[in-house]
Amino acid sequence: MPSPALDWLEDLESQPLPPPKENIAPGALPRAVEAALWRGNELGRIVTSVCASGWTELDAELPGGGWPLGSVSEVLAAQPSVLEWRLLGPALRRVVAEGGQVVVVGPPRRPHLPGLLHEGLDERQLVWVHAELPAERLWVTEQLIKSNAAGAIVAWLPQARQEQLRRLQVCAQACEGPVFLCRPEAARHEASASPLRVHASVGLDWELRVNVFKRRGPVHDGELVLPSVPGGLASVLTPRLRKPSRLISREVTADVVGSTGVTARPRQHAPVQ
Repeated sequence: MPSPALDWLEDLESQPLPPPKENIAPGALPRAVEAALWRGNELGRIVTSVCASGWTELDAELPGGGWPLGSVSEVLAAQPSVLEWRLLGPALRRVVAEGGQVVVVGPPRRPHLPGLLHEGLDERQLVWVHAELPAERLWVTEQLIKSNAAGAIVAWLPQARQEQLRRLQVCAQACEGPVFLCRPEAARHEASASPLRVHASVGLDWELRVNVFKRRGPVHDGELVLPSVPGGLASVLTPRLRKPSRLISREVTADVVGSTGVTARPRQHAPVQ
């Protein structure tokens, strides 16, 4: 007759051995916790997909290396509907190339179709929603985000309040395309639930100056200088007009020389024999 103690011993021997315990130094965290931990001084490791911005310098400063999907991104500028197309154009071109539709809500100016075509945006994949009232823009933007039917959404919401932006951010977490909210420069000093906020301005030499003043990670100091000649001008600008800052610096130097009373004498050339 078999002994119960022997049966128990055989069952114990057939069970797999437990994994060895991880050696954790005093004050340290387990490896699984350490891998999932994000610190504020590190550039955010985004867990969702991103859409490349088309600017190498900008992608290097964006968490995940591009515009985030499943989230809203704010683009602030002094003059609405001027710099947004130039900054977002490369990313929107990629969306159109992949068969997605770009939906714009309430742009202050009528979209310039020849310029958009020059940027590679097909008019058949561009939907313009004409909404004038702030409540209409907000409602249309929220419905587009919830429907998750657009390849990209670009909405002008200059008067959006903090609680409204928070609601859009919550809705965008289930959206597979990038959502861009274009807002005025003064909104920089207002609180916002948007995880990513950038400020864009234009330089003398046709470049875009971008400051990523809010992101998941350390504060971005300074500005990114992105070479960006407006569509259609690259083929007609002369080398001198591509660098207007050089012309302005020469004029300023000439004015300074004239104000000091110094007269520039013409160079003496030897007579031609």
